[in-house]
Amino acid sequence: MSEFWLISAPGDKENLQALERMNHVTSKSNLSHNTKFAIPDFKVGTLDSLVGLSDELGKLDTFAESLIKRTAQSVVEVMEDSKGKVHENLLANGGLKEKMKCLKIDLTSFVTHFEWDMAKYPAKQPLVSVVDTLAKQLAQIETDLKSRTAAYSVLKANLENLEKKSTGNLFTRTLSDIVSKEDFVLDSEYLITLLVIVPKSSYVQWQRTYESLSDMVVPRSTKLIAEDSEAGLFTVTLFRKVTEDFKVKAKENKFIVREFYYDEKEIKREREEMNRLLSDKKQQYGPLLRWLKVNFSEAFIAWIHIKALRVFVESVLRYGLPVNFQAVLLQPQKKSATKRLREVLNSVFRHLDEVAAASILDASVEIPGLQLSNQDYFPYVYFHIDLSLLD
Repeated sequence: MSEFWLISAPGDKENLQALERMNHVTSKSNLSHNTKFAIPDFKVGTLDSLVGLSDELGKLDTFAESLIKRTAQSVVEVMEDSKGKVHENLLANGGLKEKMKCLKIDLTSFVTHFEWDMAKYPAKQPLVSVVDTLAKQLAQIETDLKSRTAAYSVLKANLENLEKKSTGNLFTRTLSDIVSKEDFVLDSEYLITLLVIVPKSSYVQWQRTYESLSDMVVPRSTKLIAEDSEAGLFTVTLFRKVTEDFKVKAKENKFIVREFYYDEKEIKREREEMNRLLSDKKQQYGPLLRWLKVNFSEAFIAWIHIKALRVFVESVLRYGLPVNFQAVLLQPQKKSATKRLREVLNSVFRHLDEVAAASILDASVEIPGLQLSNQDYFPYVYFHIDLSLLD
């Protein structure tokens, strides 16, 4: 599973024994794979400041997860022709050991082997400064994501609009890529070449009657130049002055004259525009994908650091000073085991908050002063990490 439970309990002897009991039961019953989650000792500051940070970190956590998902979705959209390889590009840079910082690793490995990045987020700084650094970093990534993807989306939309003109049936698609100069009588004061859409079932009728649909139709001037699944596109040359009469008579016989004027300059402009857009898209694809990969990794790493900060702040607020707690990362082995895993945790740590533990079993019990709904509150500190970022 790509789901993790990040919990903490006090670091005294009694609770370390409780953690050992939890590890024993969850391992024996194959409920979860558990690893210690190392969090540095931060400068605590005042409890009032921690309460404010708790609220701010909650909002930042939600924002970071949303940003990661949007960045991942942008990778999907950019890699439209290689969607099967998207997960290969959603990786985190390093994080296992200092000497491996340059390596790209999968997200699960990054989380299970998490190490606080002291260089990027110095633990000796006040907590508020660390949180501010993370917030500014994510805000900048979001700003750049919007501008870069917007530019690419406009380019992609313009290209798709041009490509749509080259698809569809003969009634709606552009004809500039299927006709040639030789199909038309051009620069004539008296003659004009029309394009007529004829149902496939009426080809014989067209060949038999087109010369007599009006006066002044040039004999043997029709030619089939294109077909789709339902009709064919025929040329016919006639005198300009009978154009409107020919159109009316053609329509009466279910032959539709397609309005088209052969303009060599316009056709050339359309082709050059298509080639330019294709070239621009190709040029933007590589740099944009690289930027998305790098900044997905940066945002993801920041998100896991935010989770670590939330555990630290909530543990101090819950368990008090001096700072003494143990954080553990649990990876449930299967979805069907999560209910049983929760029961084990609530049983092992029931002593931390008897009222909260009881309320989990009895939803009618209210916890005085608690703003969260009962289902969000447990006797231990708990945060959820879901790596299903494309679901």
